[in-house]
Amino acid sequence: MIKRKTLGTIAVTVISLCGFCQEKEPQTAEPLTSAWNDGRFQVDVPSVVGRSDIILQRPNSDRKEAMPLGNGRLGLGVWSQDGYTAQVNREDTWPLRLSPGQVSIPGLKKLIEASDYSGRLNLYNGEFEQHGGGITATTYVDESVDVMVVEVKGVDANQPQTAELKLWPGRNPTVTASDQTGVLAETWWDTNELGASGLTFGSLSGMRIDAREVHVSPDGPFAVKITFRPKSDGTFRVMVAVPEWRGGDALGTASALLDKALSLTAEDHRNWWHSFWASAALLKLSSPDHHAEYFENLRMIDLFTTAAESRDRFPGSQAGVGDLFSSFGDSHQWGPSAYWHWNLRMQVSANLGAGLAQFNEPYFNLYNDNMDAIAHWTHEHMNGLPGVCVPETMRFNGAGYETETWLKFTGINCTAYGRPYYNARTISTGAEIALWVWQQYLYTDDLSFLESHYPLMRNAAQFMLAYAHKDSNGTLYTYPSNAHESNWDVRNPTTDIAAMHALFPVLIQAAATLGVEDETVKAAREALSSLPDFPLVVPGENKLLLKSDRNDSKAVIANSYTPNAIVHNEENLGLEPVWPYSLIGDNGPLHAIGVNTYMHRPNKSAADWSFDPVQAARLGLGDEMKSALEAITERYQLYPCGLAQLYGLPEFYVEQVGVVADALQNGLVQDYGGLVRILPAWPRDWDADGTVVVRHGNRIHLQIRQGKVFTLGVEAVKAADIKIRDPWPGQIVDMISEDGTTTAVTPNADGILVCKSQAGRSYRLRSNGESDAHAPYASVSGKVSSSPKRLGTRTIGLSAK
Repeated sequence: MIKRKTLGTIAVTVISLCGFCQEKEPQTAEPLTSAWNDGRFQVDVPSVVGRSDIILQRPNSDRKEAMPLGNGRLGLGVWSQDGYTAQVNREDTWPLRLSPGQVSIPGLKKLIEASDYSGRLNLYNGEFEQHGGGITATTYVDESVDVMVVEVKGVDANQPQTAELKLWPGRNPTVTASDQTGVLAETWWDTNELGASGLTFGSLSGMRIDAREVHVSPDGPFAVKITFRPKSDGTFRVMVAVPEWRGGDALGTASALLDKALSLTAEDHRNWWHSFWASAALLKLSSPDHHAEYFENLRMIDLFTTAAESRDRFPGSQAGVGDLFSSFGDSHQWGPSAYWHWNLRMQVSANLGAGLAQFNEPYFNLYNDNMDAIAHWTHEHMNGLPGVCVPETMRFNGAGYETETWLKFTGINCTAYGRPYYNARTISTGAEIALWVWQQYLYTDDLSFLESHYPLMRNAAQFMLAYAHKDSNGTLYTYPSNAHESNWDVRNPTTDIAAMHALFPVLIQAAATLGVEDETVKAAREALSSLPDFPLVVPGENKLLLKSDRNDSKAVIANSYTPNAIVHNEENLGLEPVWPYSLIGDNGPLHAIGVNTYMHRPNKSAADWSFDPVQAARLGLGDEMKSALEAITERYQLYPCGLAQLYGLPEFYVEQVGVVADALQNGLVQDYGGLVRILPAWPRDWDADGTVVVRHGNRIHLQIRQGKVFTLGVEAVKAADIKIRDPWPGQIVDMISEDGTTTAVTPNADGILVCKSQAGRSYRLRSNGESDAHAPYASVSGKVSSSPKRLGTRTIGLSAK
């Protein structure tokens, strides 16, 4: 619907959202409103989150159309095959991440075959709702106990029903049936892979029906079946307990969990999700072509899947795959016993900007809990060097093996021995993890976290210092070393150079914060004057620029000091100094080189994990950020749940929505180098209402119209000076506190505002003398989604055929 309205004194054309249909319809003029009221930025959370609900206008009958659910430990993929099917998953069923089973309820065929069928993944409630033929089925995972629940209403109370819990050939479960509960339990040992832990793991699933005339029986070697009649009011509940399992009393364990679940209600679970959304930094976006709304939806899916998979000891995602949402049985395309750091980094960063730093704990646990094992690995495989060389691809127990059964090979990471390989001598991973430790501290001010993780920072730096040597000029270099997966055994990879330039100063700061001084800190301080420059080349010429030629206007950053090395993967390593290492930003002496490197990057949107949108945002390239988001979404966001597919492999990838979330947040607000940048890389035709979290947990609240800041607020967690680049260049800014007190803040010679804030207080910033008369109050709100969304050939949701 094309509508014309007036925003203050500005006339603009707006296309309103109706799925993504467009019909001409007149609309009365609406005033421009501000969400700042009573000293706070006001958001109608349920309606803003509801804009991103995933709508199904037909049943999701194919497993590729499954909807994701989870409580951070137990995850589901739910689809409508055979009336109703759900696969249950945990991340601790190592080494193969075997599923505890699938649940089917064939009696729900009447629901999915109804002409009035509709489905909704209700993000605000954390539920999958289905309606049809007068029947309602609501699926969720309980928050406090690891039990999935299906609540069914509207069925014939006298019609017999069945539910089945099953595994498949290749598995070896013990099948147990009691009067109320059917159980599948299996244990195994981690002994068959290189680097195996020797530990016992297993899977357990137990099903119970809250109904009448319940009868439980084994159904062959892989399944249990429960027959029953619904309650007299036409309702029943299917509950499946899926706890961590390493052996013991399977029936007793499942029954105890199901007993607890019986006393719980959906409200208990919903309250957790409502609290989660109230704490998250939300964004509402719009643009004339509705692409901004689509990316808003993908970001909301990222927040949802983060909460649904990231509350266990270790991450629920490995290799960028949302394993907890699998609907593909026991099939995994990448070694399921290992984690790939490259595919976790965007999720860590996105969580910080969204105010969800607590969901990074599994990521840090993975490396901190395995510190001794990694140190032992380093000593054994890296010529006895001290510290930790963190394997880029690492088993859950800290061993640097990557086992790809479908490709029939095992790679070894962080090893000085043997042939070159993708990550054999990728040595910068530990340094990057150490930098994320520091970022986590800066965003949370959690001193106990920094204390417990400082050894990781120190050990990563200790290894980098030990591995590097000095050339005849006294400059440090690393060799042989990988430029991540792209170039093997080269000299001075850009990844290593960036890691040292970023890590050593941060280690010194962390040590000072903790009041410690050790030999590694001293060595890092001494090394600062010996760090190498980034390798520069002219595009198309495979030779390094000499120091005398480094000012060439065409120069770009190469992967390493061996610029003609064979290329093995589609990465843009010349942009690593931009992000994640934050050594090049949207201004400064290396900015032009950074922009050149981006514009001449060899691999454009080459994978669903492509960091192009984030790196474009960090360089201040708003239009490039937008086009990169469009490109990776068109290529890789295949599934109706909003998740991606890579290389045609049948799995749900969560890494792309992580990139989208991080890019959008960076486009609106950036905080690095002690400076908050407002609107550094935002497309001029995108409007925005929302919040981005910066260091110390401070929240920056924004409303953007036609590329300009309309509302700007700061919610301070810590009493401190907040340095903000003046969003109204050259103008004095009014800083208005909650009680109405106004302080004029004059930008310094560099255009930076120093805003003195008090803990727990909020402030609105506006250009000096700007009047509020034309901006009446209205909270940020939205219309709950009612149809699937489309961007080009991609959709979120399912349209009626």
